Amino acid sequence: MSPSLSERLPHSHLFTEILEGGVQIISNKYLSYGPWVFWQDITVCAPQCNGRCFGTSPRDCCHIECAAGCKGPLDVDCFVSACRHFNDSGSCVPQCPQTLIYNKQTFQMETNPNAKYQYGSICVSQCPTHFVVDGSSCVSACPRDKTEVERGGQKQCEPCSGLCPKVCEGTGAEHRQTVDSSNIDSFINCTTIQGSLHFLPMSLNTVRHGQDDFKNIPPLDAKKLEVFRTVREITGLYILNIQSWPKELSDLSVFSGLTTIQGRSLFKRFSLIVMRIPTLTSLGLRSLREISDGSVYISQNPNLCYHHTVRWAQLFRGTRARNNEIKDNRPQAECVADSRVCDPLCSDSGCWGPGPDQCLSCRNYSRDGTCVASCNFYTGNPREFSGPDGKCVVCHPECQPQDERVTCTGPGADECVVCAKLKDGPHCVSSCPSGVNDGQRGLIFKYANKEGHCKPCHINCTQGCTGPGLRDCFETARLAVSR
Repeated sequence: MSPSLSERLPHSHLFTEILEGGVQIISNKYLSYGPWVFWQDITVCAPQCNGRCFGTSPRDCCHIECAAGCKGPLDVDCFVSACRHFNDSGSCVPQCPQTLIYNKQTFQMETNPNAKYQYGSICVSQCPTHFVVDGSSCVSACPRDKTEVERGGQKQCEPCSGLCPKVCEGTGAEHRQTVDSSNIDSFINCTTIQGSLHFLPMSLNTVRHGQDDFKNIPPLDAKKLEVFRTVREITGLYILNIQSWPKELSDLSVFSGLTTIQGRSLFKRFSLIVMRIPTLTSLGLRSLREISDGSVYISQNPNLCYHHTVRWAQLFRGTRARNNEIKDNRPQAECVADSRVCDPLCSDSGCWGPGPDQCLSCRNYSRDGTCVASCNFYTGNPREFSGPDGKCVVCHPECQPQDERVTCTGPGADECVVCAKLKDGPHCVSSCPSGVNDGQRGLIFKYANKEGHCKPCHINCTQGCTGPGLRDCFETARLAVSR
């Protein structure tokens, strides 16, 4: 032991326990007070204390959340805030105040206004700058399957609905004039295109005629265009301009997920251009619901049908006058004679192509983007109800399917006609609450009675119960109370 340590050791008044091993102090000629230390007091705790205590009595045990000794029995008495799990404003706790707590009045898990987040081993009410909240933790970046959003002034990670948003550069610049084999992979997993998308003969001719000798660009495989199925929006200042297309594709269904074309900066007043594609028989833009600005130019597509059924005015936004040019495509009479008409389940708003999944809107109901005659109100699985927009929505999984009557009146667990398993207040549940936090440093335990309703356990039950009385507590809890 060094001389400097010999000077400090007598002042180590917080040194009160050794969890494992013995003591050896030799060859310290300047050490004083060593013979007066009663080492047995430091190394021995009552068996009930699990090696952590501030005295030898069974009543002198440290709080279970203390990691390295204590000066008293409470969770605030742990030495230098050395906690087994987390430090919450000086108290050692098994977890930080959770983001969701059980509301005894509404029988639901609700947002905890006093929630804190794990920042290392410390509980904080707000994550530090440049950190975001992921569940109950502060993290430097969201995981790959989540996206960053702001809620109430706090940046949070939320699960993505499908692919996480990804903004990609469009075409039109000198170095990137059109989609071709040299840039097609840059559109993988893109959800938003910032700029135009041009498909010009100078690029897609390579599909038909081989390599582009002028720019030495190899042919573009038509299958590569499938990357555009993830695109939801063409934003920024530009347009969708299709003047060349692979002959093996009869529609533009690779853009079946596209919902919006903003078109703030137009090409000769147009934001959607489709022209001179002889193999095109339908547009297939089944999700397109908004053209924010600009008009439509669809011309010289000799086999194109269905476009004449679309009520384009329903897609336009703003007050700018629109002057569409839709001409020199297959005559409407020929399309009708060839049965190239909208599905009977489509409304009068028109369609993008054949089948009930190409309707702009439905005559009756819709399920997952496809028009249907009826929802699964009384038969079929899963049972459904109709939302205000005519969409078939699945009942909550805790609803018991009913025969010859509706199963639910809405999407919630409190809107079931009959519960499939149990009921907690007005909500159908798969199991009764067990050990859920109530936001008051207490845990809620309930049991299911004969009617399948969740009822509170006795207040002294700490592990759950089978009935309302103290004797109905699970064995470990009852033994702890009886001691």
